[in-house]
Amino acid sequence: MATNDDLGRIALALPEAEQTPGDPLFTVRGKQFVWTWRERVHPKKTKVPRPDVLAVRVPDLPDKGALIASDPEAFFTEPHYDGYAVVLVRLPVVGVDALTEVVTDSYRCVAPPGLVQELAAD
Repeated sequence: MATNDDLGRIALALPEAEQTPGDPLFTVRGKQFVWTWRERVHPKKTKVPRPDVLAVRVPDLPDKGALIASDPEAFFTEPHYDGYAVVLVRLPVVGVDALTEVVTDSYRCVAPPGLVQELAAD
């Protein structure tokens, strides 16, 4: 199962990826591709960060549905992300290979074309 160390190694290996210190928030040229999910525990209170659950972008809604259907223990969504190409990932449950795939795909969703080409060339 994947750890925060695995996440950092995977995300920071991508061209120009940066991490916000002390937070599993990863960006490329200012655009987020991995961030901590914030859960609404109480209806009228501020959402609570869940460092064991990540949000990642996916190419489109059919990909989101397919990913969730492939492993609902590791991948899920919530009403806040309905209609958005974002999937939630349970870090302690997802395997390292699957995490690598979803983080890299999320990066491809927001990175400039030149960086995506650089990644493909590696």
